[in-house]
Amino acid sequence: MIPDKMLQILKYEGVVAIVTMGGDGPHMVNTWNSYITVTRDGHLLIPVGGMIRTEANVEKNNNVLLTLGSREVQGFRGPGTGFFIKGTAVFIKSGEHFDVTKQRFSWARAAMEITILSATQTL
Repeated sequence: MIPDKMLQILKYEGVVAIVTMGGDGPHMVNTWNSYITVTRDGHLLIPVGGMIRTEANVEKNNNVLLTLGSREVQGFRGPGTGFFIKGTAVFIKSGEHFDVTKQRFSWARAAMEITILSATQTL
């Protein structure tokens, strides 16, 4: 289940960092809060244009870490909050979830579907 505070964050723009693990260590890419679609079943869909190395890493180890945040949402001690997310990822290139992503982002070659294992508020 996605925490309500995290859903609030996704209504505002902010950067999202996505970390995968490759043979030579961690690899990080970025996207935007506004690019994330939350599915009815609680997955995160992220459009994929490049992310070649990210996809290769996920094929070998599907564990991912994400951070996201917004200054516009009240945190523990003041304005601004964020989340640290642990999950698993799969790159999808057909089907309903891909179609939803492709409809919003014509440039997407795939959708990265994240299954959230934990989401911890950090600020």
